[in-house]
Amino acid sequence: MSEASALKRAEELDALDAIIPFDRRDQLAALLTDDDVATLKHLASEGMGENTLRALASDLGYLETWCQLAVGTPLPWPAPESLLLKFVAHHLWDPAKRAEDPSHGMPPEVETGLRSQRLLRAYGPHAPETVRRRLTSWSILTRWRGEKGCFDGPSIKSALRLAVRASARPRQRKSKKAITVDVLAKLLTVCAGERPADLRDRALLLMAFASGGRRRSEVAALHVEDLTDEDPVQTDPADAASPSLPCLSIRLGRTKTTTSDEDERVILIGRPVSALKRWLAEAQIKEGPVFRRIDQWGNVDRRTLTPQSVNLILKSRCRQAGLDPTAFSAHGLRSGYLTEAANRGIPLSEAMQQSLHKSVTQAASYYNNAERKNGRAARLIV
Repeated sequence: MSEASALKRAEELDALDAIIPFDRRDQLAALLTDDDVATLKHLASEGMGENTLRALASDLGYLETWCQLAVGTPLPWPAPESLLLKFVAHHLWDPAKRAEDPSHGMPPEVETGLRSQRLLRAYGPHAPETVRRRLTSWSILTRWRGEKGCFDGPSIKSALRLAVRASARPRQRKSKKAITVDVLAKLLTVCAGERPADLRDRALLLMAFASGGRRRSEVAALHVEDLTDEDPVQTDPADAASPSLPCLSIRLGRTKTTTSDEDERVILIGRPVSALKRWLAEAQIKEGPVFRRIDQWGNVDRRTLTPQSVNLILKSRCRQAGLDPTAFSAHGLRSGYLTEAANRGIPLSEAMQQSLHKSVTQAASYYNNAERKNGRAARLIV
């Protein structure tokens, strides 16, 4: 691809700045075709969620590169069944068989090419969830181009089922460990100072946890206009004489599990409200993004944090608190909220009103783990 073409695509991707991470814009401009960029811009105009579009752009860049390396041609639309099967075979394979036969799975030259472009970092077969997500992205983009694919064909379903069984890769949690209140307390201790970064990070951690374990994308997207002061509430709802606490509601707007016409709100009470208001006052933020970048001299930027920045802030605070940063991620705030709610005996339905989980099964998994640890069944012999 010519330098002029790459520059033209990079300029077009500027219009998708909220979707395409800035640090990957130039890379994706080189990987995507003109038709790919046009498709993404069309999807953006249709109001598809930013997280979905970000995943589509990333997956499309990966698929384009993989196809060039695997068969020497750009990604075809629609993709033939043989190419879909090749994708499954390259990404889900049997480690034991690979030890005997180096040609099993992804060919070395394809793997080397993907690694050279920093598109492939993990070793071994891919996680089945990643493969399914990329096939789903492939299918969505095919439909939006007015084409019909064979993603639901029996051969693809059978190949996926058998390949997942052969790869024998255990499912990995988004965060190895949950950030429960005891862990949160350690993180808050290392950002108890008065620097702008301390005020911001303290407000961010308290708000993200107490508002139901908000996703990092929701934290990054929060604006002052989404905050509404509510009447103070009692520390003990059953005791009108108990001390009052500050309260505000947070409008989340469109999230991963809501549609465009839903207006989801959660409540924030007490200490997190005070920390959030202090950060906004000290940073003199009256409108726009709540959580912003801070330079090395302590100056607060006008630009919002990215979802990845939220994750990096959490890991940095873990490191400062003497915790293993590889064991925690921003999703640990979400799992930690539900785990803590379960440990305190809060009904699942009440916790889900705050976390906004749509899947009872997913939310209940944290409760089941807590119940097993606190129950008698695992204590027959101690």
